[in-house]
Amino acid sequence: MMSQTEKGIDRMKKRFPNFPKQRPILPEAYQEIYAKEYEGNREGGTTINQLAGRLEAWMHVQIIKNKVSTMNEKVLEIGAGTLNHLKYENINGHYDIIEPMEFLFKNRKEVPFIKTIFPSIDDIHTQDQYERIVSIAVLEHLCDLPKVIAKSAVLLKPDGQLQAGIPSEGGMLWGLAWRCTTGLSYRLRNGLDYGVLMRHEHVNEAKEIREVLRYFFEEVKVTRFPLPHPHLSFYEYLEAALPHKNRAKQYLEGSQA
Repeated sequence: MMSQTEKGIDRMKKRFPNFPKQRPILPEAYQEIYAKEYEGNREGGTTINQLAGRLEAWMHVQIIKNKVSTMNEKVLEIGAGTLNHLKYENINGHYDIIEPMEFLFKNRKEVPFIKTIFPSIDDIHTQDQYERIVSIAVLEHLCDLPKVIAKSAVLLKPDGQLQAGIPSEGGMLWGLAWRCTTGLSYRLRNGLDYGVLMRHEHVNEAKEIREVLRYFFEEVKVTRFPLPHPHLSFYEYLEAALPHKNRAKQYLEGSQA
């Protein structure tokens, strides 16, 4: 006979049966140029990437526009990359980041503003509590998305905010946009199909991300750009509040069982 705790863990495992996902293997030709292309995409190394960066700025602005301002706040950024979000923040407290790819940030002038750099969310003690947890164009990349969101719910203060900007992955306009911009530029530079890289990188669609957030948080607000329909938007701003901490802890226990 299963105990109530074991039954609860079993239900948690069945809640998101598609996770953790397996990332498609990237062919060698893509691997050889991966680091250079990844950094260039984040930093707007080409004219098309610069245009994409200006559109992506909408997500950064939404996070600042909608944050609940507090003095000496403690903030955690998931997937900080080249630290390109820090220029939008008025850091007046404690700012931690999670970023496993050290080459993206090691020479950045913003590094001194970072309190602690974690390679994984697993490295953060559950006693650490944050007023805000933010991420920009990251959640679509995470193979074990429910685990990361569950841990975020545990790390967030009861009255805190989880703020995320994501592409409208799975939507018509987003799919058309990357094929005609970054996808075309990538093919012209490298002679390779950008779709292979996108399938490797973007393992989660926007609707999956929303579903996971709504399971671990009582309130989830969605704002889209430029139009409110999922198929007519490039990006989404997601704001989650009132974390279900017990549910999140149970899920984490189940993922480790």
